[in-house]
Amino acid sequence: MSSSSPAALGGATKPLNPRGRVIFASLIGTTIEFYDFYIYATASVLVFPALFFPNATPANQLLSSFAVFGVAFVARPLGSIIFGHYGDKIGRKATLVASLLTMGIATFLIGLLPTAENAGWIILAPLLLVVLRFFQGLALGGEWSGAALLATENAPEGKRAVFGTFPQLGAPIGFILANLLFVVLNTTLTDEQFLSWGWRVPFLLSAVLVIVGLYVRLKLIESSSFQKVQEEGKVVKLPLGEVVRRHWRPLLLGTFIMFATYVLFYLMTSFTLTFGTSPATVEQAQAAAETAGKPFSAEGFVPGLGIARGDFLWMLILGVVFFGIFTLVSGPLAERFGRRKMLLAVTAGIAVFGFTWVPLFGAGGTGAMALLIIGFILMGLTFGPMAAVLPELFPANVRYTGSAVAYNLSSVIGAAPASFVAIALWKVADGSTFLVGLYLSIAAVLTFIALWISRETRDRDYENHTA
Repeated sequence: MSSSSPAALGGATKPLNPRGRVIFASLIGTTIEFYDFYIYATASVLVFPALFFPNATPANQLLSSFAVFGVAFVARPLGSIIFGHYGDKIGRKATLVASLLTMGIATFLIGLLPTAENAGWIILAPLLLVVLRFFQGLALGGEWSGAALLATENAPEGKRAVFGTFPQLGAPIGFILANLLFVVLNTTLTDEQFLSWGWRVPFLLSAVLVIVGLYVRLKLIESSSFQKVQEEGKVVKLPLGEVVRRHWRPLLLGTFIMFATYVLFYLMTSFTLTFGTSPATVEQAQAAAETAGKPFSAEGFVPGLGIARGDFLWMLILGVVFFGIFTLVSGPLAERFGRRKMLLAVTAGIAVFGFTWVPLFGAGGTGAMALLIIGFILMGLTFGPMAAVLPELFPANVRYTGSAVAYNLSSVIGAAPASFVAIALWKVADGSTFLVGLYLSIAAVLTFIALWISRETRDRDYENHTA
């Protein structure tokens, strides 16, 4: 069969894109997008507080850095509206190319940005960082849904959840690539070299990955689902208006179905890195300040685990390997047991997991490693099916917009505040992670309720379902 013309079989149009190309294109794109996103997340903990907010106290430096980190989550719903609009109007392919270019350019420019330590840049440097972070969020707001649709709209019958795990796999792969690079830089460069120029390398290298991603995506052919929408004259003039007016219930359900997944992920990556590498004692904190040549005050000190930065990054990388494995495992499980039943069980597990934080972190490095493994296993199981679940909630002619807006609205309430809230709860509890774990459990309860009142979507007619 030619890959450029449809072939009818039993009255249905077969996918135009070869399966291998679909899998690779959906995987490579999200890998690049998440790599770009994660190098910023890692830098927001390791270097941005000191380089872009040098006049603030250490605590306020970290909070300021996380506030800028959260700007992307404000931009993501806007990105979902813009890219979703064009994804439902002109097609998935062009929109996916545009989202990748936006992310790649913004990330590359961050790598060239002067810091606030340079004369005349004390205000302009953090301001431009905010602007570029905004464009990163804008791009990711449109990327995920397009990649999910690329995979699922080209999937064989009964394999949507399986194919949908491949764009989801881009998240752990992107995370591993980003953090491996930071580990290499951490072990080969001195602290002074890393702060001076080493942190820029991951941002600049993203240009190479973007070129690869663009090459693959430009070879794609539009999905048969969208072609059918065009052929039947059912392209919606204002997809967002159609979603809000006629599909508000699945929009709300999708937002809260994704909620616990977001909270879990950003606690497992951003917060645990902060908590794990923070000094465990006042003496350690004072010694670290002296090494960095900065003043130290014991007032406001909150203990962490005191694990070396490089060691904890390796622990995170190992945990994320389990994330990737169980992302792939989740697809067949969601096909066998149904999306709803499987996710109800996993979400209940996340709620219980929240109450294990204190005893596991209390066991030191070994307990922290166990916590990371368990958390990332749950992350893979809950994140994997989402590329099938959220698009299945919406008809084909508003599917890009509906799934993108639901996914990214959830990022605003779930992901954006997660790191900031977790740090605040950690400080309020004087170094205990009990309130952080409770925060995760509450998020899981909200997601469980949304799943409980939703319907199973596994057997929905995906290609012929239009509004």
